[in-house]
Amino acid sequence: MATAMVRSGLRTALRGGSRGTPATKRTFSASARHDDAYEAGKWEKITYAGIATCSILAIFILSKGHHHHEEPPPYPYLHIRNKEFPWGPDGLFEAKKH
Repeated sequence: MATAMVRSGLRTALRGGSRGTPATKRTFSASARHDDAYEAGKWEKITYAGIATCSILAIFILSKGHHHHEEPPPYPYLHIRNKEFPWGPDGLFEAKKH
């Protein structure tokens, strides 16, 4: 405890201040360079630019359409019926072929 008080006194003496008043105001890196309102305005503009860019990109991508795959050939082994269904031979959701 006593060593901490000595260190504090030496530090104050080296800064040139007296024991009761602070020698200098402590500044942080963000407040030393820019004003908070400037930073908030900058990030607001960046946010609006990002929203506009993403919206334009989404409209462009979605307006191009998409590729449809070709229908597979009607292989005969896909519709093997070993016994009749209770609802008939054509199937429940299949179109009737005449």
